[in-house]
Amino acid sequence: MFFYLLDILGTMAFTISGVLTALNKKMDPFGVFVIAFVTAVGGGTLRDVLIGRTPVGWMQDLNYVYVITAGFILAIIFRKKLDKLRTSLFFFDTIGLGVFTLIGLEKGLDVNLHPVICIALGTMTACFGGVTRDILCNQIPVVFRREIYATICILGGCVFFLLKALDVSDGLLYILTSGVIITVRLMAVVFKWSLPSLGKN
Repeated sequence: MFFYLLDILGTMAFTISGVLTALNKKMDPFGVFVIAFVTAVGGGTLRDVLIGRTPVGWMQDLNYVYVITAGFILAIIFRKKLDKLRTSLFFFDTIGLGVFTLIGLEKGLDVNLHPVICIALGTMTACFGGVTRDILCNQIPVVFRREIYATICILGGCVFFLLKALDVSDGLLYILTSGVIITVRLMAVVFKWSLPSLGKN
């Protein structure tokens, strides 16, 4: 139940992230809903296809559709209160990043994948929805910019397996892993950490 609630939390967070991005692009209601939907389920859909879990998760559980719809409606209703859209977008995107990385790691373990592959799966689960969102909104995906993003998911995956090797309880394992991802992401933005660019000056 705890793991399922984490999944719902991540879905809601990425839904709101998608809505805020689409509102910044001045899309119509249908466009906003589509962006919100693909942001919320894009990473999980790719993950499920790669591990052969079909139909994919959101097709087997309508609660995900309900959560996405509710998140869409709430974000639209309170859009004027979210006056600092850039800050709100960053906040919800960061929560989704931490939660969905964790979910991808666990899904990989469920099908007995190697830890390295589990970390890759967790990173894709967390990042692919945002990649799809940014491409559809005609902007360079954040994962491909100098900003530290996918690297944090990889770090979180390493922390996850380190703690698991130390036999940390599941509840604490989940909290610490997602906490590390969220904290490092916040610190990276506050202190302007970034990866070096390989482009020409």
